[in-house]
Amino acid sequence: MNAIISISRRSFIVGVATTAGGLSLGFNLPFIKAALAEGAETAPEINAWVVIRPDDTVVIRIARSEMGQGTLTGLAQLVAEELNCDWSKVTTEYPSPAQNLARDRVWGNFSTGGSRGIRESHEYVRIGGAVAREMLIAAAAAEWGVPASECTARMGMVTHPASDRATFYGQLAAAAARMTPPANVTLKDPKDWTIAGKPLPRLDTADKLNGSQVYGVDLKLPNMLNAAIRACPYFGGKVESFDAAAVASMPGVRTVVQVDETAVAVVADTWWRAKTALDALPVVWDEGPNRQVTSASIAAMLEEGLGANDAFIGAEQGDAGAALSAADRTVTATYAFPYQNHATMEPMNATALYTPERCEVWVPTQNGEASLAAAAEAAGLPVQQCEVHKIHLGGGFGRRGNFQDYVRQSVSIARQVPGAPVKLVWSREEDMLHGAYHPTTRCRLTGALDADGNLTALHMRISGQSILAAVRPEGMQNGMDPVVFQGLVLNGTEGTLGYTVDNLLVDHAMRNPPIPPGFWRGVNLNQNALYVECFMDELAHAAGVDPLAFRRKLMANHPKHLAVLEAVAERIGWDTPPAAGIHRGLAQIMGFGSYVAAAAEVSVTDGQLRILRIVAATDPGHVVNPAQVERQVEGSFVYGLSACIYGECTVNGGRMEQENFDSYEVVRMADMPAVETIILPSGGFWGGVGEPTIAVAAPAVLNAIFAATGKRIRTLPLKNHDLA
Repeated sequence: MNAIISISRRSFIVGVATTAGGLSLGFNLPFIKAALAEGAETAPEINAWVVIRPDDTVVIRIARSEMGQGTLTGLAQLVAEELNCDWSKVTTEYPSPAQNLARDRVWGNFSTGGSRGIRESHEYVRIGGAVAREMLIAAAAAEWGVPASECTARMGMVTHPASDRATFYGQLAAAAARMTPPANVTLKDPKDWTIAGKPLPRLDTADKLNGSQVYGVDLKLPNMLNAAIRACPYFGGKVESFDAAAVASMPGVRTVVQVDETAVAVVADTWWRAKTALDALPVVWDEGPNRQVTSASIAAMLEEGLGANDAFIGAEQGDAGAALSAADRTVTATYAFPYQNHATMEPMNATALYTPERCEVWVPTQNGEASLAAAAEAAGLPVQQCEVHKIHLGGGFGRRGNFQDYVRQSVSIARQVPGAPVKLVWSREEDMLHGAYHPTTRCRLTGALDADGNLTALHMRISGQSILAAVRPEGMQNGMDPVVFQGLVLNGTEGTLGYTVDNLLVDHAMRNPPIPPGFWRGVNLNQNALYVECFMDELAHAAGVDPLAFRRKLMANHPKHLAVLEAVAERIGWDTPPAAGIHRGLAQIMGFGSYVAAAAEVSVTDGQLRILRIVAATDPGHVVNPAQVERQVEGSFVYGLSACIYGECTVNGGRMEQENFDSYEVVRMADMPAVETIILPSGGFWGGVGEPTIAVAAPAVLNAIFAATGKRIRTLPLKNHDLA
C-alpha cells in the first residue's frame, strides 16, 4: 500500500552524543529543506538529498558511513526509487557533519552501527526522493503551463502525455530547486519498487577493484607529515617519561610529542620513518593499578557472579525458582565467552590539520558527528570552527563509532605541529593492544524437564561485563544494562526470545573488569544466541527428542522465529539422514529487528574439524538489495566463524597478550564453508542485516560438533579444544 506522508508535520528530535564529554546535541530535524548548496550554478540542489547536474547526473547524498556493508548503495536505491531517476546516472557523496549541524541536522543521524544504516533512515530518505520528484514535476508543469497532475516522472524525465512533451531532469533542476516543496508526498508500496528491492550492483565496487578508492591510510595531502603512536600497553597505565633526544636526529624525524597522559608519538616525513624512530624511543611506563589482572582473575570474578544473590532481571514470567525446585529432573550447564577484538583490516587512523582558527580532520568513521565532537574537544575550538571529511572505512564492526580515541590523538598531535596536515596511523600491534573489546561473560543455565520431556522452567544467569556502563552510562536503566539481554527479552521489536517457557528468569550479575568493552559486530546477541541455542540442544538430547522437534514445541507463539528455523532445516534436509561422517546442528535467534537461523554440516575426523556447509535464513521485514543481503549474510559467517574457531583475547599482567594476526587468527578462504542464504522478507517491519546472522554461526556449528563427537563445547574458541 502506498503511504501518504504529510511533511509539514514530520519532524523528530534527534540526538548525538559522544562519550568523555564532547558534543551533545538535540535539534528539531526537518527532513525536507530546499536550499542551494555551493556550486548550485552548475549543480542545483533540489533538496538536501538530491543534486542534479546539467548532464542529468543525479548526486544522492548519503549521511551514513560505508564500510563494506552496502549501505551507500541501499540508501541510494531508496532515494532513486522515489525520485524515479535513471539509476545508471546515479552517484553519491557524503555531506559533512559540520554542514549537517549548520543546516539544523537536515540529514539526520550520521551514526552507522547496530545494523541501523537503512532500517533507521529508510523513510526519511525516501521522502527526500519523493519530494524532489514532485518539485521536478512542478517545474516542468510550470514551464509548460499545464497542471502538475497531468505530468509524470520516469527514468529521469518528466512527460506530459497529453501534449507529447518531455524533458530531462537536468534541464529542470535549476527551476525545480526554486519550487516550494509539497506539503505531502505519497511513498510507493514496496511491491511496486523497480530500483529498490532489486539486486543492483554496488556503486562502490568499481573503485575498489581498480584501486582508485581512497581509504584513510591512503590519504595524501600537500606537505603532509606522518605520525606513529605508542600508548601505554597496560590498562589504566600512562607515560612516566621518554627520551625524545635519543631519536631526534634519526632520518626524517620532525618532532616527538606526548599525547595526553597515555601515549607518545613520533612525527616524521614518512610513516615508516616515524615508526622506526618510535620503536627506538626509550619510554618508561607508569604501569598503573591493574598489573595483577589476568584472564584467570577475571574468570574468577565472573564465576562468583554466577552464584551471587543480587542480579538485574531482564526477562521474567511465572516462578522459575519454584518450578526448578519442584522439578523431577533438571539440567545445568555453564558456558563462557571470551574477549574479542574488532581487528579491522584497516587499523585506526585519522589525518588532522590544525591552526589556531580552524581544525579539519579526514577520517574513516562510523559516526561523523561523534568525530566532529571529538575533533572540536581535542582542538579546543568551537565546533563551528571544525570540520570532518568522511572517508570510506576499511572495516568498522563497531570500533569506529562510539570510540574516537584515534581522532583525539590525531588532533592532539596536529596541535603540536600547527599548519601542517599530520596523518596518524596505528600499527597493527597498537590496534590490537588498545581495542574496545567484545566483553567477556559467563552464563549458567538450568532447565526443568517433566516426565514427557517438556521444558517447564528455565533460569539463565549471565555474569559479566556491561558495555553501557563503560561507554554510554546514560543508557543504563536504574543501574541495569538492557543491552546485556539482546535476544532474550519477552517484548519489543529489537530482539525477543523465540521460545515460550511458562517459568522463566533471565538475570545479570554485573561484573566489570578494568578492560575497556565496546560494541563488537553483533554485540551481546552473539553470546546470548550461543548460550540459549546450545542449551536448547542439550535439553533436547536430555529429553531424548529431536532438536528441531524440541524447539518446535516451544515456538508455537513465535511464528517468525519458527519460519526461519524451518526454512534452514528444510533446505539442509534435516529430516533426511546425512551422508556418512556428516553431522548437523541448528540455531535461531532474533536480533537487531530481524529473525535469523542457521543449519550447519560438519565432519570431525581424527579430531580435525571441517565445516562443510552453512544454510542461513533471515527475515528482515523488507529487503532493499537482495544481492547485498546475501553478501552480508555470507560475510557475517566469515566473522562469526572466525570468532568461533580462533577469536580470543587473553589478559596477562594487566595487558592483552595478542598483538597481531599470528596470535589472533581469522578464517582463511580454504577453510570457509559454502554459505547458502534464504531471504524471507515478511513485510511490516524493518530489521537489520549486517549483524544478526553472526550470532547463529557458533551455536549451529557447536551443536553439529556434538552430533559428530558427543562432546559439548561450552567455551570458545574451538582452537582450545581437542575434538578427538
